[in-house]
Formats: sequence, structure tokens, C-alpha cells
Amino acid sequence: MNLPLMLLQHAAETPSDAASQAAAAAGESPLFWSILIGYFVVVLGFGSYFAKFNRSTSDFFFGGRRFSWWLITMSIVATGVGSHSFVKYSAKSFENGFSGSMAYMNDWFFMPLFIFGWLPIVYYMKVRSIPEYFERRFNPFVRLLATLVQLVYMIGYVGIGFLTMARTLEPIVGGALGWSLMDIIWVVAVVAGVYITFGGQTAVIFTDLLQGFILLFAGLMLFLLGLNWFGGFDAFWNALPDEFKLPLANFNDDPSFNFVGIFWQDAIAGSIAFLFMSQGLIMRFMACRSVDHGRKAAAFNVLFALPLSAIAVCCAGWIGAGMVETEPGILPDDMAPDTVFVMVTQLLTSTAGFGFFVAAVTAALMSSVDTYINASAAIAINDIYKPIMKWRNKERGDKHFLRAAMIISAIGTLIGVAAAWMFAQFEDLYTAHAFFQSTISPPLVACIFLGIFWKRFNSAGAIATFAGGILLIILGRTWPEQIIGLFSHGIPLPEGGKAPYTYIGALYNLLACFGIGIIASLLTPSKDRKLEGLTLWTLSYARRYFKGGEPNDTPGFKLPMTWEVDDSLAEGTVCVDPEGMHHLSANEGDLVYLCDRRWWLGGLRSAHAKLQGTHGLGETVKIAPDIANAGHFMQGKRITVEKEF
Repeated sequence: MNLPLMLLQHAAETPSDAASQAAAAAGESPLFWSILIGYFVVVLGFGSYFAKFNRSTSDFFFGGRRFSWWLITMSIVATGVGSHSFVKYSAKSFENGFSGSMAYMNDWFFMPLFIFGWLPIVYYMKVRSIPEYFERRFNPFVRLLATLVQLVYMIGYVGIGFLTMARTLEPIVGGALGWSLMDIIWVVAVVAGVYITFGGQTAVIFTDLLQGFILLFAGLMLFLLGLNWFGGFDAFWNALPDEFKLPLANFNDDPSFNFVGIFWQDAIAGSIAFLFMSQGLIMRFMACRSVDHGRKAAAFNVLFALPLSAIAVCCAGWIGAGMVETEPGILPDDMAPDTVFVMVTQLLTSTAGFGFFVAAVTAALMSSVDTYINASAAIAINDIYKPIMKWRNKERGDKHFLRAAMIISAIGTLIGVAAAWMFAQFEDLYTAHAFFQSTISPPLVACIFLGIFWKRFNSAGAIATFAGGILLIILGRTWPEQIIGLFSHGIPLPEGGKAPYTYIGALYNLLACFGIGIIASLLTPSKDRKLEGLTLWTLSYARRYFKGGEPNDTPGFKLPMTWEVDDSLAEGTVCVDPEGMHHLSANEGDLVYLCDRRWWLGGLRSAHAKLQGTHGLGETVKIAPDIANAGHFMQGKRITVEKEF
């Protein structure tokens, strides 16, 4: 019989210690550490292997814009189901039941605006970063303001990821190895920093493919194990108090968890921030082979992946709440809610199973942190370092910037450790994350949203949103009862007054930023920049910009072909025979997508190119040397050629 089950047999004697002892015992098990360390080795192996696909900054940051929708979907799942999701949603579900998941399924609110507005803008206009959009839409000074806020936002999420993993491992390794919270953070940071520094976006995406499946499998398996512990779903359902069965709870009576505040903090500010201003998520979509594939990934994520993810990240809290009702004392009375995922998982699994589940949460950490470290490096290179080098009239090649990106990734990891220490001062992870997001995101949320959907919004309005909005946010946090309290919907102040209006503060912050931006735009000249391709109303220009000519939307066929390199072709071009041109329904100058025929590679070996003339070889596509290099095509392997537009 394994140690966790033996401890459970003695729970009647020392009930409040059973889960704690079982979790601590895992930290002394060689099998547990073998599984956990084995996972880290696999992750590092992924990073090392896919580093060979980084031949440019486009590869490092955007994966060469080549991947299929299903691969991007799993990467989004792994990014969205961060380690903080398992810990914080399990904690709130343990305290509040099914309403603990009410913040997890809000992205559909704004998904149509993202799919048909923001996604085609950033993709077709070849926007490399969120701040770059601000310069093209407004001016360089607005870009600088956006860069500073964006970096704080990204590094903050790195810190939250590190803290979450440390909180997860602390009950396990704290006693076994004597490590403190910061010791664990440093170890996790080193592992995460190594593989993202060398692997880049391609490593992130392919690691996330593995991790996305692991996360969903682990969460859903935990739910099934929990139902088995109760003896079926009916027994589980009947074990929960009636108030725990409500999908929405605590409209305004609980300052630590209330529906009206979470609606504004998560469904509005959080969803816009995640979809429109998260550089990490945008880089995922910019790595898609086309806008259509990005739309498929987004739609599949909302319709199928998010509901499954909500069950995966919340179920430990639901199960723990039912356990306490069914068998009082099985969980420690003084247990911190942030540890419920670890405690419940240990009670339901063997040592080997527990190692797998902790590795799954480690996967979640990696999938979140790798995204934000890579995104921070992209912003630092494209929005700070390159402009500085240009201003100093210093020319540098792409290899130089690729090395700089790797160094900056390592620096971003270190700063993330400092951010983790600051977030550790909050009472729990859910509060820390909500306070951070509701405070940092509103200025960028307002500027992006108004910039995309309101042509009248101008540079003066954007500057006012950043400068004035941030000032009003600071004033609101300084005198919350007098200012934010006016918008609080009757939410009471917490005992001791610590972190008041954590969630509903987002409503005041959004109103302040949107309001000052709209007023400043109405009081100043209406247009000071070219808007073509940068708003919802000018998307037709964006497609022409991306192609460099008029789009050709005539349907054609996907053709399997052999390939050969032709040194006489211009950079970025390919050439097919006349019959192939006819079957593609293509003309000279059209964009085509060349891809290895093995679909399960997800576009790893693929490239975009322009058609240049025809030849007489039949069923062979001639490609320029740079396209062969970018596509990573293998000799003797046939590829498919498909017209984009």
C-alpha cells in the first residue's frame, strides 16, 4: 500500500494532518522526483531541439508565421490555463463552489471583435508588437508610453507565474529540502529562462502542444478521480451545500469575492486585456499561417477548449469542498486555499500519480511564463533596442538582434523573480492577480479599443488616456473609499481595509481611462495620422498592404509537388509550371503557402512566398534559396503549394 493511502487510514487519529503529511511525504519520494525532474528534462530537450529552427528574429518571436490552427489552439490552451489558473481558481472554487469558475468563461464577449477586427489588423499590417501599433496609429511618443506599460504588464505575469509554482511546490519540497519560497522561485526561474532563452517562439509553440494536452488530461482526470472518491456524480453533487451549486454568487456582499466586481475586472478589463493587449497571445496568432487559421484557433478555443479548461482548473476546489462536507477533517482546518489543489491531488493519487499532476502544473507554469518572457523580449528588441540603434545610426544585422533577444529573455527572467517577491506580499494569488490586472491594464485597454473601433480617437486622446488615466488610477487607489466607493455597487470594505475594492476598482479605472481619452479626442483635431489598415473600417487596405497588390480570392486547388532550389529567382519568390498556375487559380505576384505534406508537423516545415513567372518542368516548384532556408524543407520530401490570395 502506498504512503498516501496509509496516511488516509490514520486520518481518524490526526484528521487535520492527513493531507499535509501526504503532501510532505511526496517530497521525500525518489519516484516523485524522478517524474518531476524527468518532465523538466523533456522541456529542456524541446527547447534545445527547436532552437535550430531559429534563423531570424521572425523565427524567434513569431515562429516564421507558418503554423496550423490546431497547433496554435493547443498553444493558446496552454497559455490560458496557466499555473496560476490551477491554484487561484481551485482556491476560489473551494471557498465558493461552482461560482469560482465564473471568471473563466468571459472571452466570448469580445471574440467577434477580435476575430474580425484586431486579428486581421495586426496580421495583415505585419505589426510586430502592441507598441508598434501605437506608433503607426498615433505617434512615437504614444509608442513609448505603451511600451513602458506593456513591459510592466508582461513582467508582472512572469512574476505571478513564478510565485504560483513556488506556492504549489512549497508544501512538498519545503519540508523535504528545507527550501524557502524564494529558493523555489529561483530554481523554477532558471529552468524556464534556459529553454525560452534558446528556444524562442517555435520552442514555445511545440512545447505548448505537449503541455496543452497534459493540462486538459490532468485536470479532467482529477475530476474523474474525485467523482470516484465520492462514488459517482450524484453523491458529489449532493455533498455540496446549496449555495455552492450556483453559477454566479455574492453579487455585492462579499468584498473578497463578488460577482459585480469580477464582471468588470475579468469579463470586461481582463478579457479585452487578454485578447487585445497581451503581447504573448498576439504573438501566438501572428505565428499562424494565415488570418483564417487564426480565426479557427480562436473560435475552437472559445467553443470547446475554454469549457474543458474551466473544469480542469476548478475541479480540485469543488472536490475539496465536497470532501470537507462528507468527511470533516480530511483537509487541514487551517489550510490556505491556495494549497487546495496540491492537497486534494495528493489525497486522490499515488506517489507516481501525484508526480504526474505536479508536472502538469509545472507545464502550466512553463506555458505561461515562456509566453510572457518571449513577449517581453520582443517588445524590448522591437520597441526599445532597435529604435535606439536607428537613432544612433548604427546598423546591425538580424543575427545581432537575435543574440540580443536571447540576452534580454534572460534579464526578463531575473526581473520576474523580483516581481514574484512583490506579489508574495498579497494574502492570496487570486487577489494579487486581480489587483494587478485591474490596475495595470485599463490605460492600454482603452487606447487599443478606441484606436481600433473609433476613427475619431487621436494622439492627444491616447496621451491623455495614458497620462491622465494613470493619474486618476493612482488617486483612486490612494483614496479608494472616497473615489472608487462611488462606483462600488454597495460592496463593503474588507476588514482591516486591506486591498479595498480589488475587483470593482476596474470599473472606475476603465471609466477614467475611456472618459479622459474620449473627451481629449473630441476637444482636439480629429485626424493626425494615416488610418489605412489600422482600424476596423479600413481592413481592405490591410490585405492589399500585406500582399503588396490587389488580392486574388478566386478558389484554387492545393497541389502536391517536388521542389528544387533555383538561384536565379528573386528573394521570397517561387515558380510553377503553367498548368500548376491554372490549378492554383493564381496569377504572377500572388501569395502562396508551401508546406511539407506531413500535416502532423503543423507547418513546422513551411514558408510563404510570391509567385514569379512559370517554367516548363511540370509538377515541380522552383524556390528561391531564402525560401528553402526559411521553410526548413527536407530533400526528397514532397511539399504542397496552396494559393493564399
